[in-house]
Amino acid sequence: MSVLLIAGSPSERSRSAALLDAVAQRLQFRGVRTERLQIRDLSPQALILADFGNPSISHALGRVAKADVVVVATPVYKAAYSGVLKVFLDLLPQNALAGKTVLPLATGGSANHMLALDYALRPVLQSLGAKQILPGIYATDAQVAVSESGAYEVNADIGQRLDDAVNTLVREVLPAAEVHTRRFAPVHFSQVRCSV
Repeated sequence: MSVLLIAGSPSERSRSAALLDAVAQRLQFRGVRTERLQIRDLSPQALILADFGNPSISHALGRVAKADVVVVATPVYKAAYSGVLKVFLDLLPQNALAGKTVLPLATGGSANHMLALDYALRPVLQSLGAKQILPGIYATDAQVAVSESGAYEVNADIGQRLDDAVNTLVREVLPAAEVHTRRFAPVHFSQVRCSV
């Protein structure tokens, strides 16, 4: 089972990337491996010109095709997801998310843009054929604040919502064989000893 984390921010360091990092850490703690796709690292000219022959574009599209779960993170600009993410989603085939579960994440300056997940991003993800779209998680700048060390930190409320989303992925979406939980090894009945 593969989980692809798509970073839709044009910035190298961003609050939406911090949300992706938090999801990745939670999944890795549960034994789930993730891969990250930074849209900003793709060829800008190839993105704008829809150059499907460009190696960075064809490789990125292949990674989406192979993924079973996709986590998409974007900043919200002018009540919609980022233009970088829009250009990339436009390159995906119409059924690119068929059979996949998607977790949308977004960050914005205030709670006023919270509905961008439901009214801007979710319809596009549905049109791409996503089998299941989990409830999105929106965080304001205050909920993903900059620490004294300069790193972004997710506050407890958003952390709990991320925990819930990852728990849903692990419990309902990812097969038990792929999730290496910390359990005891099975013991055959012949090895069981009992004393009275």
